[in-house]
Amino acid sequence: MQRNDGREAHQTRDIDFQRGFTRKADGSVLVAFGGTRVLCTAMVVEGVPRFLKGQGQGWLTAEYSMLPGSTSERKSRDRGGKVDGRSVEIQRLIGRSLRAVVDFQQMTERTIWVDCDVIEADGGTRTAAITGSWVALHDAFTAMDEKRWLRGWPLVDQLAAVSVGMVNGECLVDLDYKEDSRAGTDLNLVMTGAGEFIEVQGSAEAAPFSKDDLQNMLQGGENAIRHIFGLQKKALEASGS
Repeated sequence: MQRNDGREAHQTRDIDFQRGFTRKADGSVLVAFGGTRVLCTAMVVEGVPRFLKGQGQGWLTAEYSMLPGSTSERKSRDRGGKVDGRSVEIQRLIGRSLRAVVDFQQMTERTIWVDCDVIEADGGTRTAAITGSWVALHDAFTAMDEKRWLRGWPLVDQLAAVSVGMVNGECLVDLDYKEDSRAGTDLNLVMTGAGEFIEVQGSAEAAPFSKDDLQNMLQGGENAIRHIFGLQKKALEASGS
């Protein structure tokens, strides 16, 4: 099946990582998955949550938001401490995913805040945010290492994510908004470099899906993520990191 943008079913959109996109953050990446663009920043702050104080280890937490101009109709900002349910779900997913590949014992008592701000949304914002955040986190740890704030290298594995869906009976990876709106099944996969899944989020939007459909989506998603791993490594190697 050839898609509207000329891709085959198994192909991701064009993916790009612009590292060092902002100057103030310890790690910052503008990640693009086709028309979806997310600014991912990682900043180190002194101290850890109360439940970790005195244990000599670090922590990581994440926040996610969509900027007002990221969609065709203006999205209202989160105000007064209120965050919409979708944003809460996604930022928990981002934090959960990143923490799964970090050895906090290698950090001192400092917290890394990862912020993901969607600049333009065209499907797959959460998977782009996770994928870009891993690169930003890598750069933040590099900055910490240069300051001798680490006992050892905390990243224990690579991390990336991709969306998968069944559209007209065909398994497609990295869906854009139009494809996502027509998908009978919507699946988000988060995977480590070792090939282990951290998260499998899937639901039927129309008719139920079969075990064979699920297996095809898992395999298609894994193949796409392995391609993304290569792009992450290429981005890091570009400046000798």
